[in-house]
Amino acid sequence: MKTFDYTVKGQSGIHARPAVKLAMESKKYNSKILIFLDGKIADASDVMAIMEMNIKLGDIIRVEMTGTDEELAYKDLRNFLLNNLSN
Repeated sequence: MKTFDYTVKGQSGIHARPAVKLAMESKKYNSKILIFLDGKIADASDVMAIMEMNIKLGDIIRVEMTGTDEELAYKDLRNFLLNNLSN
């Protein structure tokens, strides 16, 4: 299992469009990828579950990967969040 924390920098948080991008990116991996925020848990490949978390600017989410390609998912998802969801 690999985990990292990410502080949401996008003005709108992780709403519809960023949630779709994140879910699509998460589906590239065999590992189970979960997002945690304030006691809530969402499957990172499920757009509706991500949106239901109501992730806002400044929130710190924890991303957890477990599976055969967790190292690759860890590296790629960290880069994805930093480079694609920061505006």
